[in-house]
Amino acid sequence: MKAVLKQAALAVAATALLTVPAEAALPEFAPLVKTAGPAVVNISTEREVSSPVMDMFDIPGMERFFEPFGGNPFGGGRGKRAPQKRRSTAPGSGFIISADGYIVTHNHVVEGADRVTVDFGGDTSSSLPAKVPGTDADTDIALLKVEAPRKLPVLRFGDSDAMEVGAWVLAIGNPLGFSNTVTAGILSAKGRDIHAGPFDNFLQTDASINPGNSGGPLINMSGEVIGINTAISASGQGIGFAIPSNLASKIIDDLREGRKVSRGWLGVTIQDLDENTAKALGIKGTKGAIIGSVMPDEPAARAGLKAGDVIVRVNGKAITGASELTRSIAGLKAGSKADLVVMRGGEEVKTTVTLGERSGHTGSAAGSGDGDTVELGLKLKPLTADDARALQIAKDVKGLLVTDVLRGGAAEEAGLRQGDVIISANLTPVEKLEELSSIVRRDGKARGAVMLQVNRRGQTSFVTVNLEKK
Repeated sequence: MKAVLKQAALAVAATALLTVPAEAALPEFAPLVKTAGPAVVNISTEREVSSPVMDMFDIPGMERFFEPFGGNPFGGGRGKRAPQKRRSTAPGSGFIISADGYIVTHNHVVEGADRVTVDFGGDTSSSLPAKVPGTDADTDIALLKVEAPRKLPVLRFGDSDAMEVGAWVLAIGNPLGFSNTVTAGILSAKGRDIHAGPFDNFLQTDASINPGNSGGPLINMSGEVIGINTAISASGQGIGFAIPSNLASKIIDDLREGRKVSRGWLGVTIQDLDENTAKALGIKGTKGAIIGSVMPDEPAARAGLKAGDVIVRVNGKAITGASELTRSIAGLKAGSKADLVVMRGGEEVKTTVTLGERSGHTGSAAGSGDGDTVELGLKLKPLTADDARALQIAKDVKGLLVTDVLRGGAAEEAGLRQGDVIISANLTPVEKLEELSSIVRRDGKARGAVMLQVNRRGQTSFVTVNLEKK
């Protein structure tokens, strides 16, 4: 009898589900868009760029052809024409966080711009010039300020940690120049590391995000910003990423108050703990971050930490791996104390570290004119002691720091990254831009490629860049 009643109850429940109207299963987005939409803005930037100019008669061998006749009558000849200057514009998105005109967007949207303009609602008559009071390149966040003649609508930050995977989210922005575009989806995952920087902890969403959405808000169903849309997966669809609001809001508060963004520093090199290493150390599981080396006279050394220690907790929070440890320490202020639990010799050891200050983002020089090597598609600058410290590489390493990798260039195809240090080219040490350029011009043209010795986060390897035109 009980079995019959149970089957009957299941049948009734199934019938009830089938009779629920389809529209009742979906949220109503229109009121949310009406409320949040006015606080989302379009951002356009202008910058002056140089592009090489080839003369229509600048053909290899042309000078020698005209030599018997007194030279090329058309004035051709490689290197005789200066690069052409032109204005480049780029779109982006942002959102207003204060009625008096503070606006949040991405650093890469405004970096290197000569002029930044904020467009309210797609109406050019409501466009205003913007200043950039502060940026943080490490997390790709920028704060803008406009002088508005009226109070502006605002969006508030929500709690990104409280969001559950599967929750509905909304993205509003300026994708591909189509202003005030709204897309909906769900929160697909949290804590994604997409190798964009040292503090990767992205939210993943299937709400459609496209170029131009950068800097726009990812909104929960309460109308709060829980993320800043930042990137997409080039090899897939429905895979977009956003900076969590709990990370962004702290940095924005510092920028708004004119404070320097301060991040804690241990002074160690770290890596994830694998299964075999855990066995060798007598540790159960692979949670934690193992210290590879301890830098002399840095906070970790002063606190007695050693190579081979495995950090498993910071201020009571469990550490799952190296990336989480980096974020946890960087989330604390320089000068503050961090209570660590480490595994040493199979036993727990507790220690307190007074944190130092992490050096600023070494890529901040990108686009600042510190020199470039056009043949490679790189922007470079000589490595400094502060750069080496921030990148956790030995003090005796000398070379050229990659501050930017130009899209579509030979270096990008070879896999070079921002933060790499070029130590040598074709086995010849390079410390100055001119030294690298000379080798590239000399050997690159003769061989069609150049082999670079690269230090990446303390690991050295060779990368060969193909210089042959395609």
